[in-house]
Amino acid sequence: MKTIGLLSGKGGVGKTSTAINLAAGLNSYGKQTIIIDANLTTPNIGIHLGSPSNSITLHHVLQGKNSIHEALYRHHSGLYFIPGSLALENMEKLKVNNLKAIKELKTDYIILDGAAGLGKEALATLEHCDELLIVTNPELPAMTDALKTIRIAEELGKEVKGIIVTRTKKDKFDISLRNIEAMLEKPIIGVIPEDPTLREALALKGSIVYTHPHSNAARSYLRLAAAICGQKGEEEMKLNWIDKFFKVFKRVPQ
Repeated sequence: MKTIGLLSGKGGVGKTSTAINLAAGLNSYGKQTIIIDANLTTPNIGIHLGSPSNSITLHHVLQGKNSIHEALYRHHSGLYFIPGSLALENMEKLKVNNLKAIKELKTDYIILDGAAGLGKEALATLEHCDELLIVTNPELPAMTDALKTIRIAEELGKEVKGIIVTRTKKDKFDISLRNIEAMLEKPIIGVIPEDPTLREALALKGSIVYTHPHSNAARSYLRLAAAICGQKGEEEMKLNWIDKFFKVFKRVPQ
């Protein structure tokens, strides 16, 4: 089992969408993957997957009330996820160190969707992941915060596997990929274009990998997943598999 943490330093860069679609991509390659919403203050995984209200969440696990397995849910697409609670009262008496309970899960990959910023929630993600992916946009404010996150991760002895650049437009205002790598001193392992179908996937309460498998963003997430699990070059095979899936299920149910 490998636990991959996703952090950004800055909010609004597409980190949660990346967590969901990376997990969907890994799942499509036959790698059982669990997404955990480690953003304890503003959790969004459940909202993205059409399950905003859950009786047992990660917050209950961190409070010591429930086991990690009791907070595990299955999306109808096959994705497994552990949501956070939206209730303010569940923010109390959280023991972040209880996040170590994720070691009890049996799966190929765990994706930890960490909190934005550099607070204790983000540090908890750093502490409990095996390796780290940094999500950023090709804009200077996002890159500056990403660089801070990388520096803190290195101080804590965590491996930063690479950079995922999201919401790229390939116009004159995007910072070039070469300059991003030079500034952050880490390899770019994924480039996700700005894609309007990402909003449609959110409305359909699913991953773009399943709802819009031939979109540019879906293809990019599949390439990212393939690179991570060592199955490069199989993107088209996976798209064909997803097409067969949608001959039965034309759209994600509400």
